[in-house]
Amino acid sequence: MLLMQEPRVLLLDEPVAGMTDEETARTAELLLQLKGKHCLIVAEHDMKFIEAISDIVTVLCYGAVLAQGPLAKVAADERVIESYLGR
Repeated sequence: MLLMQEPRVLLLDEPVAGMTDEETARTAELLLQLKGKHCLIVAEHDMKFIEAISDIVTVLCYGAVLAQGPLAKVAADERVIESYLGR
């Protein structure tokens, strides 16, 4: 129903929380189909899902950008590790 409104931006807050692996994969497929037609902003903790749908990842900390780039680069950033894992 939302897509019938032809939005330019889609904001999804933890869209795969509580889903099975199959449901998560199907959601990733759907978002990949929408990717070229809409700006997608996804807040999600499932990094496997994020890796499947994202080219660029942005990590926020207290409302400010802490790190941005490919998931592998962001996940290895010491500031991200410190902020989210407490190391």
